[in-house]
Amino acid sequence: MLPLENRLRRREDFASAVRRGRRAGRPTLVVHLRSGATDPHAPGESAPPTRAGFVVSKAVGNAVVRNTVKRRLRHLMRDRVALFPPGSLVVVRALPGSGDADHARLAQDLDAAIQRLLGGGTR
Repeated sequence: MLPLENRLRRREDFASAVRRGRRAGRPTLVVHLRSGATDPHAPGESAPPTRAGFVVSKAVGNAVVRNTVKRRLRHLMRDRVALFPPGSLVVVRALPGSGDADHARLAQDLDAAIQRLLGGGTR
């Protein structure tokens, strides 16, 4: 499970990451990244932690499928949140094909999108 301090919850933070951040798309998901965004709600003494949020729409499937996809993505991001610069906002948006994808496929697409956003991949 993703720790509480690494969860993205506010609507404004989701909007900021999606509108002002960079994105990388894969067949099952799209990752939006806003690097080093400062959090006006956090105390200014230390760098805020990287926070991640997930968007899984009804196009992915019924409630059981959506929750399964969300749990898988949260589990995958738990190990990858340290790859991002401190204060980053990350939004992972599941596409309709993610409901049929297995855990390994989601991991592969997430890794490829993260690698592309962090400068390690090409178009």
